[in-house]
Amino acid sequence: MPVLYLVRHGETDFNVAQRLQGRTETRLNARGRAQAGESAAVLRDLLARDRLQPGDYPYVSSPLQRARETMEILRSALGLDPKAYDVDARLAEIAYGEWEGHTLPEIQARDPDVLKRRERDKWDFRPPGGESYREVGQRVAEWYATVTRDTVVVAHGGIARVLMANFHILPEDEAAHADIQHGGVYVFSNGAVTRYS
Repeated sequence: MPVLYLVRHGETDFNVAQRLQGRTETRLNARGRAQAGESAAVLRDLLARDRLQPGDYPYVSSPLQRARETMEILRSALGLDPKAYDVDARLAEIAYGEWEGHTLPEIQARDPDVLKRRERDKWDFRPPGGESYREVGQRVAEWYATVTRDTVVVAHGGIARVLMANFHILPEDEAAHADIQHGGVYVFSNGAVTRYS
């Protein structure tokens, strides 16, 4: 099975404010841009350890701006053409629908029981107008079925979580709660994931 070098996009101001982003377009903040550069250094070291070069791999990004910006900073830092990568819509973050742009306390203030319902079954819970992790897992599985080579991916926390479940690294409920670092490099290989940062 192809190895994935998955980088979570760098931090945005929405992340700092703990606002659900989902499909909302946001840009990296200064810390996020620094994290993207740091992830390039981590990836370079990982590849050098295995006597590989950054140009040996295909690169694919979520279509969302924060992921693409991370990808372009990363590729530039690796000495690669920053624009020469693929984009796949199946790698977009989980859609939060009507919840996007809001914090969890704001959501709870509108509907005091909704977050309890979500926590009871976070994998299958779907926010109004949004997606469940199970639905995201299905589209990510469809994408991974097309991957034929070890690949560098820039995407989102939700994508890393569904890969953990799809590859049976964590049970679905645990995967839905996994902490995924901004700018972290997650290597999915041989049925396991290792985080480098």
